[in-house]
Amino acid sequence: MSDTPDSAVRTYTEQHRTAFLDDLAEWLRIPSVSAQPEHHEDVRRSAQWLSGKLGETGFPVTEIWETPGAPAVFAEWPSEDPDAPVVLVYGHHDVQPAAREDGWSTDPFEPVIRDGRMYGRGAADDKGQVFFHTLGVRAHLAATGRTTPAVHLKLLVEGEEESGSPHFRALAEERAARLAADVVIVSDTGMWDENTPTVCTGMRGLAECEIELYGPGQDIHSGSFGGAVPNPATALARLVAALHDPEGRVAVPGFYDGVAELTEAERALFAELPFDEAAWLRTASSQATAGEAGYSTLERIWARPTAEVNGIGGGYQGAGSKTVIPSSALVKLSFRLVAGQDPERIQEAVRTWAEARIPAGVRHRITFAPATRPCLTPLGHPALRAVARAMGTAFGTKILFTREGGSGPAADLQDVLGAPVLFLGVSVPSDGWHGPDEKVELDLLLKGVETAAHLWGELADALR
Repeated sequence: MSDTPDSAVRTYTEQHRTAFLDDLAEWLRIPSVSAQPEHHEDVRRSAQWLSGKLGETGFPVTEIWETPGAPAVFAEWPSEDPDAPVVLVYGHHDVQPAAREDGWSTDPFEPVIRDGRMYGRGAADDKGQVFFHTLGVRAHLAATGRTTPAVHLKLLVEGEEESGSPHFRALAEERAARLAADVVIVSDTGMWDENTPTVCTGMRGLAECEIELYGPGQDIHSGSFGGAVPNPATALARLVAALHDPEGRVAVPGFYDGVAELTEAERALFAELPFDEAAWLRTASSQATAGEAGYSTLERIWARPTAEVNGIGGGYQGAGSKTVIPSSALVKLSFRLVAGQDPERIQEAVRTWAEARIPAGVRHRITFAPATRPCLTPLGHPALRAVARAMGTAFGTKILFTREGGSGPAADLQDVLGAPVLFLGVSVPSDGWHGPDEKVELDLLLKGVETAAHLWGELADALR
């Protein structure tokens, strides 16, 4: 157990609350939208601002790392203890596009505080959750009387996450020696809700596929030629229909090879969460649940691999009829992957499966986007227990566990560095990531500060 005094952490955090929020608001005013060329200099300004602020915080090493796209920020604060474990914190400083006409109540890049919430693009995703580490490490030092953190602390804050992290893997590989760590903490995640603090234990991976089928050299008359030549739209429909079996399982041979099955303990932990399926369906704008038989909704979206049709088309799409056999058809597929699945093997299995079902006389093209690997932290890992203890001390309640159905660059760090990835976030679903009026709950943001303050001592003890 860490010896960081809880009351000292809370007192220090409250004493510095106003200055902390003022600094965060200043950072949020920089419109660091990586997806829009007109804001590329703003992304650079954001990196420079953060590098300077980390230096003011006390980090003796702060660097801006260039990429072919937007810059990342690296910072390092060695512990005076030569045997201290090395911890790398990941986040991002770029944000999604935002404009007042999108439905914002106020200017998205002029943050305001209302009713205990700070509104502004990046308040939760991800500037607020990166920034709580600055006050957190200072509170850690003040409460313990240390002059350096209890762990060898590193930060990597990228500038292209909201654009798909196109250069992140290469950056991690190029700088692997500088980034080497015993554990990675990702602060680009959230909790179940305002009253249920949780720790995420994993994210699914992603493989994306586009299949194009070609038949006649042009659209041809269905009366003159129908029933006598192959129809690429029909072939595509049959292919899509064969993607799942009647039990909702993906029918691609080898798709489930290596899948890490849920344990009874994990299923029990999921079941502890206050999940309201009717409310979830309303959020999903859907009328009923569906999916792989034998699994709950949370198990399906967090711990089971999936195949989804993202788009499909071919032939005439206009009003009325046009009796043709189309020359081509296309489907876009995505596969969410779980621990134990290898994206490259999945891509090859999908290609083999699809090509075996394409009829003679139909040409095809199958292309895959760059894949993202899944990541999962075992429930018994000592670093995960340390995160849960630190959060439990800050929140004063039992911490539950979740996973996330989406994907992110965390798996690249796990893969390149060979270090386990853990998640620490205090954002909640109502924060409205990527939407208008994005906000962060200030009380929860300060709980993030307290959690970070306790975490370094907990990890130092757990990883020795």
